[in-house]
Amino acid sequence: MKKVFLFIGAFIISITAHAQVTLDYYLPDGISYDSNIPTPKSVLGAEVGEWHVRHDQLVNYMYAVAKASDRVTISEYARTYENRPLLMLTITSPENHRNIDRLKAEHVQLTDAAASRNLDITKMPAVVTLSYSVHGNEPSGSNSSLLTVYHLAAAKGREIDELLKNTIILVDPSINPDGLSRFAQWANQHKSLNKLVTDGASREYNEVWPGGRTNHYWFDLNRDWLLVQHPESKGRIAKFHEWKPNVLTDHHEMGTNSTFFFQPGIPSRTHPLTPERNQRLTASIAEYHAEELNKIQSLYYTQESFDDFYYGKGSTYPDVNGSIGILFEQASSRGHAQESIHGILKFPFTIRNQFTASLSTLKAVQAMREELLAHMRDFYQEKARAARAASIKAYVFGEEADQARTYHLAEMLNRHQIEVYELANDLNADGEAFKAGKAYVVPTNQKQYQLITAIFERRTEFTDSLFYDVSAWTMPYAFNLPFAELNNREFGNNVQGERFNGEMKSTGEMVGGKSNYAYVFEWDEYYAPRATYRLLSNGVKAKVASQPFTAVVSTGTKEFDYGTIMVPMGIQDDQEMTYKLLEKAAKEDGLKVYAVSTGLTPAGMDLGSNNFENLVEPKVAMIGGSGTNGYEIGEAWHLMDQRYHMPLSIVEQNDLRGSRLDRYNVLIMSGYGYGDLSSSTVDEIKRWVRNGGTLVSYKFGISWAKQNGLAKVEYVDRDDDKEDEEAETRAYANQSRDSGAGVIGGAIFNAKIDLTHPMGYGFNDDDITVFRNSTQFLQKGKNPYSNPVVYTENPLASGYISDENLEHLKNSAAVIISRYGGGKVITMTDNPNFRAFWYGTNKLFANAIFFGHTISGSTAN
Repeated sequence: MKKVFLFIGAFIISITAHAQVTLDYYLPDGISYDSNIPTPKSVLGAEVGEWHVRHDQLVNYMYAVAKASDRVTISEYARTYENRPLLMLTITSPENHRNIDRLKAEHVQLTDAAASRNLDITKMPAVVTLSYSVHGNEPSGSNSSLLTVYHLAAAKGREIDELLKNTIILVDPSINPDGLSRFAQWANQHKSLNKLVTDGASREYNEVWPGGRTNHYWFDLNRDWLLVQHPESKGRIAKFHEWKPNVLTDHHEMGTNSTFFFQPGIPSRTHPLTPERNQRLTASIAEYHAEELNKIQSLYYTQESFDDFYYGKGSTYPDVNGSIGILFEQASSRGHAQESIHGILKFPFTIRNQFTASLSTLKAVQAMREELLAHMRDFYQEKARAARAASIKAYVFGEEADQARTYHLAEMLNRHQIEVYELANDLNADGEAFKAGKAYVVPTNQKQYQLITAIFERRTEFTDSLFYDVSAWTMPYAFNLPFAELNNREFGNNVQGERFNGEMKSTGEMVGGKSNYAYVFEWDEYYAPRATYRLLSNGVKAKVASQPFTAVVSTGTKEFDYGTIMVPMGIQDDQEMTYKLLEKAAKEDGLKVYAVSTGLTPAGMDLGSNNFENLVEPKVAMIGGSGTNGYEIGEAWHLMDQRYHMPLSIVEQNDLRGSRLDRYNVLIMSGYGYGDLSSSTVDEIKRWVRNGGTLVSYKFGISWAKQNGLAKVEYVDRDDDKEDEEAETRAYANQSRDSGAGVIGGAIFNAKIDLTHPMGYGFNDDDITVFRNSTQFLQKGKNPYSNPVVYTENPLASGYISDENLEHLKNSAAVIISRYGGGKVITMTDNPNFRAFWYGTNKLFANAIFFGHTISGSTAN
């Protein structure tokens, strides 16, 4: 090879000039390959690593190999939002394929404590899943899957025959097809064809916002294994439980100046529910990675940087299911070849490391087959004994007034193969009342005992104060649902009814038939915003009750709370259409719509009262683009599009000019910076709010609103208690740990909500749990009516927070309303739509959108 040296200033950059690498660069030495199996180049038209493979090319190659090889079958397990297929290849010996259903059934019996006692694991194949590139712009994984599948299908000899006889290999070549496609397009369209540009400042290595990491709605799918909110995850989790692999690999990339990481991670940051044996086995497998990476002279490290705590990631979810999850992190070339502290980092090199780690995993599984099978068997037998001995015999959860939220938690649990049952009889437990048929029971004495514990536990004590991701995810808190732990006496009181079948029961109805006067429905149900938007966007006139009232309905008198929606018929342009839309709301949105025949009420305000506020069709924009938080914007987009069926205009900062703002009545600003907004655009936003617009600012969007005089808020002074402290000296090596301990990586906190305030409409309990992952704390607004949500005196519900931050959080404001001219500025310290599973605070977001304009200016700061 010829080397060219470029002298640039004081730096010498060595660039190897050579032709594109061939398959020989990647494949192990001394192995011959079946010429009947298509090589990647024969299908793609280019060598692996020459271009970033597009998802459609990846799919074509996988089907071509499956067609040519009796070792390979292929199936589609899901479709993405953009309608791309997610594939799973099953690769094993032809003999195993002929008995695949029996082998699968036997393997899954390892999770049955009773049945597994009779299994002869010495004769069972191990199962391993190789899953690639959950982050679309970490492409070396998916590109290496081409090599993995070719090698497993085409390699010849005793070694591969033994591997395929003793192992069933499941290959998921692209966990995130939409993100991979977005990134491949970017990298390929910026590739120089004659001389690769290696300058990291070049456009090829700097994607435009929001980048290719995420799925269609800009969610990080590697946080969704436990949450299962997206089609990719729903299909993947179903496939996981169909097979229960002994080992699952999760192939990622990290910073360009890094090397290669494989687990175990930081020992002190392993979740306490993960068995110690899991970590020992992971460490044993790591020796195989080291051996193979040594052969190709690759730098690597382990037991640093990453952890095994949050069970919602691909490398940790297996750990709480009797499997071994393994994270691989490869330094990223991001494009085709980029300068790094180790020289030019080339895309083929990154692919080779991922391929090598795939083979080392298979080698380890082959050698440790019986240990891994025994681990899964023993895991479920141990958990069965623990379940029988546990003091908590079941969990019960549910809210009668909102069956949709209750259902969606049951749906999530069901996806994890957790048995859920309807509550058979009314129950009072732990100060909560649960209604038969309106709540669910989860017995703990079942095979998923460990995962159930992880989902319901409230943990506030930790051996380590640093977390790679969130420190808590207590699911009933996320759904803001009452729940209780049941002891033996409570659970034995005939509470377990029919098993939940995964279907949502229709709870909506038209009560009282047709009315010539008015219809009312409560705002309690989760999908009430969807129904209301459907009405308003079709020209139906509706009002919201700012006071409670009692109305006469067909079943007698009924009390209606703050936030009840009223549709008066006499002022409608099309009464028949209005009725049909209300019927649809009952049928599709789960609402009980009550016919009311008179405007006179037995108690409270009459239906013609001015305390019924007029609603307007929400026309919502959210500021996006460079510098803004794509996750938070994507979460809002997903909520509005997928659940509320409402359009959300995501407007780039540079496009917020002139009178274009006037087409909206709600403007949303979330996290990160808005430095690209020009002074004239800032003035335009101020004019728009003064003229009656509703500005919703949350997380770090608050800072912008405050700096520009729109939000009248003050931060908690975090330096008051440090003024008299004497300067201290600390060890240099402790800096990272000390600073990390002050971070709120993600925890759950108790707050109080004012149920009479428009921001509290639809909530039935003034206790609310919110998710927080920031350290900005707001003082309560000076106007005593401007703080509809406030943290409690004892705010920590679950998760980690430092003592200092806990003091700052106590009694601080979570939501503050400010007045600016004729408009309102609603500030929320926390993201109400976190990762799509935080159903419990979605209504705060909806209330800001639908009712922000109804908030009295005299109650605002």
